[in-house]
Amino acid sequence: MIFRLRFLVPAVLAALLLAGCGADREGVIDLAVIGDRDSLLQKGTRLSPDAQLLRSATVDGLVRLDANGDVTPALAERWIVTDDGRSYIFRLRNGTWPDGAELSSESVEDAFRRTLRSLKGTSLALDLSRISEIRAMAGRVVEIRLTSPMPNFLQLLAQPELGLFHKGAGQGLMRLEDDDELVLHPLPPQARGEAEDPSWPKRSRELRLRAVSASQAILLFDEGKVDLVLGGQIETLPLVDTGPLSRGTVRLDRVIGLFGLQVLNPKGVLAEPSMREAVAMAIDRPAVIAPFNVGGWDATTRFVSPGLDDDLGTIGERWESLPVEDRQREAARRVAAWSAANGAAPARLSVFLPEGPGSDIVLTVLRGDLAKAGFVLDRAATERQADLIWVDRVARYAAAEWFLNQFNCSLRRGACSPEADARVEEARAAPDAASAAALLAEAEAELTAANVYIPIGVPLRWSLVRSDITGFAANRWGFHPLPPLAVLPK
Repeated sequence: MIFRLRFLVPAVLAALLLAGCGADREGVIDLAVIGDRDSLLQKGTRLSPDAQLLRSATVDGLVRLDANGDVTPALAERWIVTDDGRSYIFRLRNGTWPDGAELSSESVEDAFRRTLRSLKGTSLALDLSRISEIRAMAGRVVEIRLTSPMPNFLQLLAQPELGLFHKGAGQGLMRLEDDDELVLHPLPPQARGEAEDPSWPKRSRELRLRAVSASQAILLFDEGKVDLVLGGQIETLPLVDTGPLSRGTVRLDRVIGLFGLQVLNPKGVLAEPSMREAVAMAIDRPAVIAPFNVGGWDATTRFVSPGLDDDLGTIGERWESLPVEDRQREAARRVAAWSAANGAAPARLSVFLPEGPGSDIVLTVLRGDLAKAGFVLDRAATERQADLIWVDRVARYAAAEWFLNQFNCSLRRGACSPEADARVEEARAAPDAASAAALLAEAEAELTAANVYIPIGVPLRWSLVRSDITGFAANRWGFHPLPPLAVLPK
């Protein structure tokens, strides 16, 4: 089955003609984020991807991510890491909070502690569990001590949810004006405690934001009414052209993270790991990905993305020597035995996927594969009704622990493995990096044996970007911060 992903040719030509004249309309860049207004304006610490964009623009943490996905200074102007990797010492910049109070080490310590408390019950709290002490020191210095080294700790601190608030307000690179429309105003350097920049008025641009559906965003881009579209995922990918005519307009991020099916309801036909494995065995992973016509997009059967720095390589791809037809026959044998023992034929499963043509494609392929194993796959109307849920989630940092924490039993989200959780906890207390990596590999092996998640491939994100837009760069986090888009380079 071949699916062709394209715009109508006139629309492509129109977009190409408009490129270069959309940005800088009256000193404003118009931006569409795929989602809705309520999602974009989410509060708290459980943020949607579009809310993460807005939070990162308006509320700084100690550090932030730049356009390339690299860690840069924010509230902290510089830092050092001790030789043992267990102490991070941050020197805060000169400045104030929005209410005029001094940006002091004591106020930052207090804000950081409140943020950590608010994250309780989330996977980010698990990621941050190595923090043993937060200490305000003299001279605008804050120290964060860890129980054991964490090479990706700065990347973790740069996450939008780690933005710091003082008396309910945060200080970021931009200020949000929420009237009839959402407008982000970049703050001049002196408002952030830096030296005044005479070129600032000519280089800065307002960002006019709107949250709309993918089809609306594409239409607005095609008509020249927005200069960028951010937030595209697999469910909306068929709406855009990924062919050669789109080059310079459609930008694809090949990211690291989770892309597969999570077992939400480990009961009935999914009660036993061997039956969950039957589902995993039946799926022809390249066939799921192939209809999207995207090169360099790899299938995988692993929980953890291969090739990470702490990946020992001891966990390999599953069933490499077994053709998919043989896997499906083995899965069918297990399903037939289960049906005979339980008097339930056919074996029915339900899956929840987001709405969109990409999800429809994925569902069609999954239904065909699972039917060959004797499963009937229905589409659930809500997550609560589903046995399986589609997971398409970008990693926050490049380490095995992030992947393993997504299935921790404390999150109370479907099937899990207490044994895997125990190995991850031991890894945090391991005496050296090699011991920690070995324990994390054991945890991945436990999760693999439990089959609580059915990996299919790696996530992918898409954006529409006019050729004259600066401050946008593809990166492995699929995260495109807004402040760099609003300031032209010197």
